[in-house]
Amino acid sequence: MHVRDLTRFLAELAENNNRAWFVMNKPRYDILRAEFLELVTQLIAEIARFDPAVAACNPKKALFRINHDLRFARDKAPYKTHFAAAITATGLKRPSQGGGPAYYFHIDADGMLLVSGGEYLPPPHRLRAIRQHVIEDAVGFGKQLKNKKLAQTFGGLQEEGKLSRPPKGFAPDSPHIEAIKLKSFIVWKETSLRKSIPADLDKELLAGFRAAYPLVAWLRQVPA
Repeated sequence: MHVRDLTRFLAELAENNNRAWFVMNKPRYDILRAEFLELVTQLIAEIARFDPAVAACNPKKALFRINHDLRFARDKAPYKTHFAAAITATGLKRPSQGGGPAYYFHIDADGMLLVSGGEYLPPPHRLRAIRQHVIEDAVGFGKQLKNKKLAQTFGGLQEEGKLSRPPKGFAPDSPHIEAIKLKSFIVWKETSLRKSIPADLDKELLAGFRAAYPLVAWLRQVPA
């Protein structure tokens, strides 16, 4: 896809985040969205080679809408300034809808590419189930923490919002207590596309998703 055109469009949208500008530039958006959909369709097929569970994921449903849901948002701008997609085995994008672990990526108005795998801020019942599974499968989870490819690619689990104390119901001496304090079980990395765009963006994304696969597969084992 034409990444430079996409980042230029998103940067202009960030400066003109209103319906009038968007309507005038809708033809540009339609072309870019079609290219993005083509990329996601290709990614699903490629990911399915090492993770067959996502083979039935609908690429159209994997894309996030560009329209902001303003009902509960602090940011009242009508449009998001990034293109994003979440590829899951369930076909559902959001953890609150039971989407489960995802391969997620987005490209934003600042020219940043974010690639991730896992679960970001799962709802309370799901988060508790993951934490409990960390204890019940301490050995299996330990393998995720020691996974060299995962560490080399992402640097380890993200600690955004991590609790300072163990959550209610979990003893301080529980195995992997530092991980149990996390609110998300996800890895991600960001890369600037401003100076250099990968010649094969799909391969760049696939390399990240392949590295995240063991974590995604482990999270799928968490009882519903």
